[in-house]
Amino acid sequence: MPSGFNFSASPFDCLTQEQQRLVRDNVDIAYFRQGDSILAVGNQPTHLFVIIKGFVQQFDGNEVVTTYGPDDCFDGRGLVAGRVSSRFVAVEEVVAYQLAKQAVSDLIAGNATFGALLFSDLSNKLHALTERENRHELQSLAMARVDAAFVHPPHFVDASTSILEVVKIFRDLRIGTVMVNDNTKNPPGLGIFTGTGLQRAILHGTPLDQLPVGELANFTLVKVRPDDLMGDALAMLIKHKVHRVVVADGDTIVGILEALDLFGFLSNQSYQINEQIIAAKDIEALKAAASHITRLITLLHRNGTKVNMIARLVQELNLRLFEKTWLFVAPPDLVANSCLFVMGSEGRGEQLLKTDQDNGLVLRDGYVCSVDVAEVCKRFSAVLADFGYPVCPGNIMVSNPHWRQSASDFSRMVRLWSVTASPDDLMELAIFLDAHAVCGDTGLLEQVRTSVFDLAAGNDAMLARFASAINFFGSSHGWWNRLLQLGDRGGDQLDLKKVGTFPLVHGIRSLALAQRSTAVSTTERIEALIAAGKLPPKLAADLIDSLHFFMGLKLKVGLQELATGHPVSGGIQVEKLSSLDRDLLNDTLGVVKQFKVLLNQRFYLDSL
Repeated sequence: MPSGFNFSASPFDCLTQEQQRLVRDNVDIAYFRQGDSILAVGNQPTHLFVIIKGFVQQFDGNEVVTTYGPDDCFDGRGLVAGRVSSRFVAVEEVVAYQLAKQAVSDLIAGNATFGALLFSDLSNKLHALTERENRHELQSLAMARVDAAFVHPPHFVDASTSILEVVKIFRDLRIGTVMVNDNTKNPPGLGIFTGTGLQRAILHGTPLDQLPVGELANFTLVKVRPDDLMGDALAMLIKHKVHRVVVADGDTIVGILEALDLFGFLSNQSYQINEQIIAAKDIEALKAAASHITRLITLLHRNGTKVNMIARLVQELNLRLFEKTWLFVAPPDLVANSCLFVMGSEGRGEQLLKTDQDNGLVLRDGYVCSVDVAEVCKRFSAVLADFGYPVCPGNIMVSNPHWRQSASDFSRMVRLWSVTASPDDLMELAIFLDAHAVCGDTGLLEQVRTSVFDLAAGNDAMLARFASAINFFGSSHGWWNRLLQLGDRGGDQLDLKKVGTFPLVHGIRSLALAQRSTAVSTTERIEALIAAGKLPPKLAADLIDSLHFFMGLKLKVGLQELATGHPVSGGIQVEKLSSLDRDLLNDTLGVVKQFKVLLNQRFYLDSL
């Protein structure tokens, strides 16, 4: 009875103590030499294998489907089906646990999550994971530090300040709380006055311009420290029946934590950043808000928030940030006579960590700006770069005149893309199709977008060339065989964009263009294609799940790189993934492979 079984690896990490004991009582160790066939097509399997040492490759005919390494298990699906449908070969010396079939059946019967993670299809696996993660989310949020939430900066007034002056401060600074210094007390006192005290001030009877705030301030402060837990701060609010607590580091007042912000943090931390953006009076204040977005993403991801929800929140925050930045740098007449837009993953709402700027500007025909538009756009790009959004290497930014044109000129350029259909033109067309308005007259952007659909209608040759990028993006030949490398080339990285995200996103984009769909996000495009009967519902659901998995995996690896002081590379070192992530990666890339077959048939790509 082996004692070193790793119960922290999926799917065994969801087992109870009793179920772990069942595993220990029914597991043995098996040894296979390099080249041994462990399972053959048609075999009736008697065990589930969990690799201790070595690597096993799964073959579909002569094609390598995937590679299993330490802590990976196989062949759960064959075990349940009663028949092996692939060939499993030891590519080097393999030592593995073998768990008896009856024990596996008992585990499946007693633990639905184990069964789903072991052999279910992609959607059921991800559903099981979501259920497991959601149970821990609220508890994890409550364990966050107080200073992880939005703590309002303190504003101090003297106790002699009149209530009328305090009300003006509330209005001008858009705040509802002031700290009150009373130097007449011995020792000097520090109190708090809030908007809820205004009713008492009115009922006091003294004219508000003569009533000192010190008479109505509360000098019994409820305090927490910045490093206190969020759950403790919540307990303080409840215990003292107050709506805010003072955050103090020793004798230094750090700020005010409002109940609304605390609850907002526990339910949706983006609320606080949005408030910072709205309240920003200058570029520096916006920069401070921008700096919190990556921390927000880290917290949301750590706490198990679904990646599509994170992406939607980040898109909204970025749009608000870009809009406010544009309003700071562009004169009102330029804002009113143009449409600022973003493109790429930012436009689709699938961007998470900050990446290259992709934006453009459509100007109203005949409009003459009161200032130099080029200088305004150059300033906008520079400010975003200072916020942490890198300059686009391809120069797809408003600072480039190519992406800053009148509506008529932009429409002519779009029509030229469709007519010439050169590789560069089709690349720019793909980028533009993901355009999402940020600020200004959105009708200008829609005017240009209409030009695309007018020319694409019935143009099968152009659509085929457009869709063919799924097969040629970044040397795709043989990518499936190179999915999982075996270790001695540990520096190799899987380019998830090339093999997964791009063919999925661009394939959907191509189908949407053929259908004249105005949807921009990949998920919305998929839903429109289902409604039009152009995409099988089961495949569509798997594509959405696969996209979200790709986004989540890229986010997880990117956050790990940032945490260790490295830039976000976008690459995935497969050998460093958990067994569960490798299993899901295999499933999702299988979905992409199936989708590419459909696209090749739909657009007759084999004839190109």
